[in-house]
Amino acid sequence: MNYEEFRREYLAGGLERDMLAECPVAQFERWLQQAVEGNIPDPTAMVLATVDDEGFPWQRIVLLKGVAASGFVFYTNYGSAKAKAIARDSRVSLLFPWNMLERQVIVGGRAEKMSAAESARYFLSRPRDSQLAAWASRQSRPISARQLLEAQMGSLRAKFARGEIPVPDFWGGYRIIPERMEFWQGGAHRLHDRFRYYLEADGSWRVERLQP
Repeated sequence: MNYEEFRREYLAGGLERDMLAECPVAQFERWLQQAVEGNIPDPTAMVLATVDDEGFPWQRIVLLKGVAASGFVFYTNYGSAKAKAIARDSRVSLLFPWNMLERQVIVGGRAEKMSAAESARYFLSRPRDSQLAAWASRQSRPISARQLLEAQMGSLRAKFARGEIPVPDFWGGYRIIPERMEFWQGGAHRLHDRFRYYLEADGSWRVERLQP
C-alpha cells in the first residue's frame, strides 16, 4: 500500500478574522455546536497530551464533560498516568480533531484539580455501571487478564447492590485553563487557515493569523 497516494482537497470553507469571536472559548462553543449539529461521531472527544517523568510526550483520548470561560473539564482516576504527569507538570495540550468539518482546535493551558463537590456532582450523574467501573479499575496499572478486571467489577456490583455508590477518593475532575488556542480550517492546495489566540497579562486575548 502506497500511503503517499492518500490525499484530498479541503474545500469545506475558509476562515477569516472577522468570522471569529473575541473570546476563543466562545468561538470553540460555536464550532462545537456545529460539530454536534453535523452529527460528527464523538464531537466531545479530545486528545489530551502530557509529558511523563522520562520526558516523553504521551497522548490519549478523553471526553470533554464541560466548557466555560474558566476552562475545559474532564474526569479521570487520580492514580492514572495522565494524573501523575499533570502532578509533575500541569501544562497540557488538547486537540479536537473534527475531520469531517475539515477543522481542528488546539488548546494549550494548565490543568488544575476540580473541587470534591464538583467531582461528586458529576460522578453521581453517571450511569451506575460507569460508577462501578471507576472503582474497579486502578487505571494505568498492569493486570494479567481481563477476567480479573471483570471479577473486580462483579465483586463491586455485589458490594454496592443497595443504595448509592460512593465517590472514590482517587477519582475526580480536572479543569484545563486555556492560555492559547488555535483554530484550523482546511483550505484548498494546503493553504489552510490558522488563527491562534494568546492570553495577555490583562486577561484579554490577542489573535494572530499563522501561515499554514
